[in-house]
Amino acid sequence: MAKIKIVTDSACDLSPQLAEQSDVTVVPLSIRFGDHEYTDRVELTPTQFWDLCRSAKELPETAAPSPGAFAKAYDEAKEAGYDGVVVVNLSAALSGTYQSARTAADSRTDGFPVTVIDSKAVTMAQGLVVLVAADLAKSGADLNTITEAIESAISRTHVLGVLDTLDHLVKGGRVGGAKGLLGSVLSIKPILELRDGVVEEESKQRTRSRALKYLVDKIRTAGPFERVAIVHGDASDLSVVTDMLADVDLGTDLVISDLGPVVGTHGGPGLIGVCYLTAK
Repeated sequence: MAKIKIVTDSACDLSPQLAEQSDVTVVPLSIRFGDHEYTDRVELTPTQFWDLCRSAKELPETAAPSPGAFAKAYDEAKEAGYDGVVVVNLSAALSGTYQSARTAADSRTDGFPVTVIDSKAVTMAQGLVVLVAADLAKSGADLNTITEAIESAISRTHVLGVLDTLDHLVKGGRVGGAKGLLGSVLSIKPILELRDGVVEEESKQRTRSRALKYLVDKIRTAGPFERVAIVHGDASDLSVVTDMLADVDLGTDLVISDLGPVVGTHGGPGLIGVCYLTAK
């Protein structure tokens, strides 16, 4: 049996408890509010992040981990007796994190095998892929088997999210101020989708309640599933979604996770996303 270590980054939004249970090493990104820099989920919890976002006049900035941070994770895995490492990073189209992990892997000269994979995803869409890899690693699967399973999972992973506010998109310069005002006046709620590693607008709904129902209806027709998760940015109406999902046979346990700063910085508070991995 092989002993493979799974490494990821904090954009996957796995809780520290779930990461520990799954024997996953999470290399954190950093978040800067003005002159203050924090380590994601180490020095700043999701709740603290949202509190700071509500009081900040400008959006925070997120930064990828250094190659050295990944190199440290690889060294620790080797020292702990693992036979190799598989790294599952957030979409390379959204961050330099994948490149940092790749640089650290390419710089090794000791022959210790490290495979770095672009999940083409973020938040719990990435997290679900990580959990697939972690389960296989626990079973003693070798590096090639885990890599093939990850590639299969990536092709079957989907994420849809509802924005509660356009304020963060406006602050971040992603849409014009007039469009943001229009969305506010008409209560338009954009539905975002991750396509080939890039966030795109999937549709628009006129109210929050319609948008949440739209998400649940998507889940009702998308199965069968291998894994399903809900991720939210301090959303007060999370229970609305979970209640609507109560009569849906997901065929798997529902994972609920807090949205972190990588998506939260531009999505804003109140964002609710559904992430799912369809069955083979």
